[in-house]
Amino acid sequence: MKSPRVSVVIPLYQTERYIKQTLASVLAQTLDDFEVIVVDDGSSDRGPAIARATGDSRVRVITQSNRGLAGARNTGIRESRGTYVALLDADDLWHPEKLARHVALLDARAEVGLSYSASRLIGDDGEDLAMSQWPTRATTHAADVFCRNPIGNGSAPVIRRACFDAISFWDANFGRLCWFDESYRQSEDIECWTRIAATTSWQLALVPFELTSYRVNTTGLSANTEKQLANWQRFRTKVKTYAPALEAEFGDQAEAFQLRYLARRAIKTGDGRLALHLMHMCLRSDPSIIIAEPARTAVTYVAAVARSAVPQSLGDQLMMFVTRNLAPAQRATT
Repeated sequence: MKSPRVSVVIPLYQTERYIKQTLASVLAQTLDDFEVIVVDDGSSDRGPAIARATGDSRVRVITQSNRGLAGARNTGIRESRGTYVALLDADDLWHPEKLARHVALLDARAEVGLSYSASRLIGDDGEDLAMSQWPTRATTHAADVFCRNPIGNGSAPVIRRACFDAISFWDANFGRLCWFDESYRQSEDIECWTRIAATTSWQLALVPFELTSYRVNTTGLSANTEKQLANWQRFRTKVKTYAPALEAEFGDQAEAFQLRYLARRAIKTGDGRLALHLMHMCLRSDPSIIIAEPARTAVTYVAAVARSAVPQSLGDQLMMFVTRNLAPAQRATT
């Protein structure tokens, strides 16, 4: 059997509401030489049945007990036959030219192992939030990935299988070959991208179009802030093991950017006190963030102060103004 150009890996867990539309966005691709591997990660809803009902021979569903996003992706990569592996979360969508544009870049540039696109943000019901994830500059160094995660989200990259295999490792705890670290339930994306950038010669490249629609859950964003930060700090500690010089030089700066990102999420949910606390931690971690990005840092600090001092309705209007005016530079980790 001829191998497909692209293997599309879709982890599926309790997302029956979205999977039909997600799969439709894949099946509508202008480049049609692909396989779709839907990994049912222990779902108890109708999601797997909906995936099986597409009637398209390119779609297959693999069922496993729940192992989390990293574990589901690892299963998909292990089962993939394509030259390129495209990752897509079960609630996100792709532009029809997503695969064609990525494959064109990867075919033309043999040195590129990971390609990624800009993303449009959509709400829970698919509404356009008038915000995008665009990196502020080309990724030229592992520090760019470590500090800013220009890839933005897990539905943006299309990766050369040979690039993935360059970072594969045997996980003795689970007794299997892995690409993503399954001990992480958060920060598994940025850990994987950083490992590629820091430990291989593969380059990363932006496909300069908004080709992914990334769904943002606008509820409960700050509920797990402490857990998110702990997971990120654990990722930082891991970077020390394979790129100690990178962590020593850029670790504090990377943590400052992460703290600012968490502060912005806290602002959006109305928790001004938490946002202000996170901004104080951010500035203690690396005050140079003020010089690196003065406008964005100052606006976030002012919004945190205002959010903690003004009524909820006025705070919502303020945050909407701030977010929309900073939309061209919006990124998942900033």
